[in-house]
Amino acid sequence: MASAGRCDGVMIVGFGGPTRAEEIRPFLDNVLRGRPVPRERYEEVVRHYEALGGRSPYNDITMRQAAALRERLQSDAIAMPVEVGMRNWEPYVVDAMVALERAGVHRALCFIMSAFRCEASWERYQAAVRAAREAIGPRAPEVEYPEPWHTHPRFISAVADRGQAAFARLEGIERARISLIFTAHSIPVTMASQARYVEQLAESCELVAKRLGAARWTLAYQSRSGSPREPWLGPDITAELSNLERGSAAVVVPIGFLSDHVEVLYDLDIDAARAAREAGVRMERAATVGDHPEFIAMVAEIARASRE
Repeated sequence: MASAGRCDGVMIVGFGGPTRAEEIRPFLDNVLRGRPVPRERYEEVVRHYEALGGRSPYNDITMRQAAALRERLQSDAIAMPVEVGMRNWEPYVVDAMVALERAGVHRALCFIMSAFRCEASWERYQAAVRAAREAIGPRAPEVEYPEPWHTHPRFISAVADRGQAAFARLEGIERARISLIFTAHSIPVTMASQARYVEQLAESCELVAKRLGAARWTLAYQSRSGSPREPWLGPDITAELSNLERGSAAVVVPIGFLSDHVEVLYDLDIDAARAAREAGVRMERAATVGDHPEFIAMVAEIARASRE
């Protein structure tokens, strides 16, 4: 991170996703370049995108988040251009950096769209930003990253509000028979050992559960993609649902994801939902925070602080 200074622009840095069927394989090639993912897993993910209509809503949702942030900053009389740059698809990080430079931005707040930090969710995005700055050269804006915000009251409020809506759909079921299960993307155990990923997740889950009045909760993982010989974080969400008592219910809160994409819409809404049905468990999946007003207000608050 460059030395501290006043930010005059914001770059939302996201994962990206294919917008039509012919983009699926080129997109996955970008995502998996240099990573030893088995070919069968690659083809499996292709089928997941095809089952969802050949596209991901990720880009659209991220653009809505950026638009909501612009509106919030404008309403607060804060003049900061907001651009979106994706690590794996258009518009790429370098495109956003160029747009900020052309808007006269000298220093950008780079808001990476992940609340929980590890090499996969944080450092790879920082590397993409460094590469973009190097490609642009001396005129590229300097960058700054926010401090961890996984326990920010507004983020916790947004996640809890989404969770409460899911609990409300289980009206009539005794609360004691409803399990609260948080999910996040699984990562290799070796990667987790070098980051605060699991610790940060536990901190957030505890705060959200408290807001929801839940004395007990579970953190499960999903969407592992590496070699089956390499240990990854568990338990898997499908196993967790399968082990619940038949006739019970579960609220699944995808706290590790800020917007819907294939790992929510397929891995939870199809795979996990199937596991729940087979176990005789009623499952309600909470919405991701998306453009929830509290989440957008939090990002605006962080952006405002970066100007000072």
